[in-house]
Parts: sequence; structure tokens; C-alpha cells
Amino acid sequence: MSKKTWMPLLIAAGVALSALPFTATAQSKQGYWVQPSTDLVWKNASGQCWRAGYWTPAMAIAECDPDLMPKVAPPPPPPRPKPAPAKPKPAPAKPKPVAEKVTLAADVLFDFDKAVLKNEGKAKLDDLATKVNAINLEVVIAIGHTDSIGADAYNQKLSVRRAESVKAYLVSKGVAPNRVYTEGKGEKQPVASNKTADGRQKNRRVEIEVIGTRK
Repeated sequence: MSKKTWMPLLIAAGVALSALPFTATAQSKQGYWVQPSTDLVWKNASGQCWRAGYWTPAMAIAECDPDLMPKVAPPPPPPRPKPAPAKPKPAPAKPKPVAEKVTLAADVLFDFDKAVLKNEGKAKLDDLATKVNAINLEVVIAIGHTDSIGADAYNQKLSVRRAESVKAYLVSKGVAPNRVYTEGKGEKQPVASNKTADGRQKNRRVEIEVIGTRK
């Protein structure tokens, strides 16, 4: 072929190459043809990216080949909520305390100047013994008192004897003897005036205090 013949062909080929939308330097490191001025991937009329000749699936990008991108594992399900802690069982109710104080007139329990229980007095103590035996007993305290008639020493001894008589009767009704305590106050703790008969009658008494818890 003469020089005149192939020179026009070279010129035509150069014009054709210059008409392409990219050049050899337009290949990106990602394996796709890109526009040199914008670094955007060239796409054909169908929207498909133009791959370079050395492209491999490992070079795929999401913009051009989303189907070749590695699948992202779904996030793990949230942990199951921990079960609520069991409510503590309520503590058993504590036994209700019992504290009762009974004051019995000495004239009901005893004859004048005596420490032997009368039938009427025994009936009163029977009711008390029933209540005492119905609880978890801690202690029974029996305290004897007198009026001011007579010597102090005599009244002191009389108050003690009457308290001991009350204890002996309660024990005979099933009350534990080691739970019953006695004391005599004589005429030292009057609750009324000893100058009147009514006042002296109020001062002649036996006070019984019961302490325990309900069963």
C-alpha cells in the first residue's frame, strides 16, 4: 500500500478514536471506565456501567454490580428480656402481742383480813386462766395491795400472801408456775383516799398483768 493510501486511513482512525467518550487513561482502579473530568463511571444508554478489560468480580461496586456485592448478615435478634424476678413471699405475720392488766377488788377475792380465795374470787380467776391458756404466755404478774388500816409490816405481808394465793390458783388451772410472778406493795400505792370507806375499798385490790402473744 502506498503512503498516499494508508495516510488517510490513519487520519480516519485517529478521528474515530477521538470521537470516543473516554480514553485509555480513563480506566479507574476500580475496574470501570470513568470520565476523566468528573471521575464518574461511564454508563451506556441502558444504564450499565462500562467495565475495564481487567475487571474482575472482586472489583464490583454497588453502583454498577449490586448483585455481586457481599451479602450483609442481618443483625442478630435482640436479646430476650430477662424474666422479672419473682416477688418475694411476704413474711408471715408476726403474732399479735397481748398485754392485759386486770384489777380485782380484794373484797371480791378474799374475806376481810384473809388470804384464802372466796368462791366468787375463784370464778373471776377461772375466766382469767382461760384467757391465759389461750395465748403464748410470757409472764403473769400478780401484785397485792391493802388499805392503810393496820401496821405497815402486817399489811405488807398480807399483800404478799394474797398475791401468792392468786398464783397458786392460776397454777392449779394449768398456768405454768415459772411464768407467774408475785409481789406485795402493802399500803404503799393507794389509788384512792384511805380516809373514806369507799377509798379504802378501792385500795384493797390485786392487780394482775398478763403479757404474751396470740397463738
